[in-house]
Amino acid sequence: MAISREAAEMIGLQAVAWLAGEDELLPVFLGATGASEAEFRTGLSDPGFQGAVLDFILMDDAWVRGFCESHDLGYEAPREARALLPGGGEVHWT
Repeated sequence: MAISREAAEMIGLQAVAWLAGEDELLPVFLGATGASEAEFRTGLSDPGFQGAVLDFILMDDAWVRGFCESHDLGYEAPREARALLPGGGEVHWT
């Protein structure tokens, strides 16, 4: 099912909020991206930052399941949302 850009941004915001509440996972994200906690807080409403958070969550099936189950979303929702946020176009490896 296709989602709207507005729905994608809502899922992105939910992903940032979910990650903020994951005490063991948030430091992994901050370490991987080099973002500070202050930058994390200021990036909440930035669709580009939300896309980066979704990219991170999409790296691990357990993270996808945890996020989706906590927000009653289908497992495909993060990928669909990511595709609509800045920098989220489908990558075609050749």
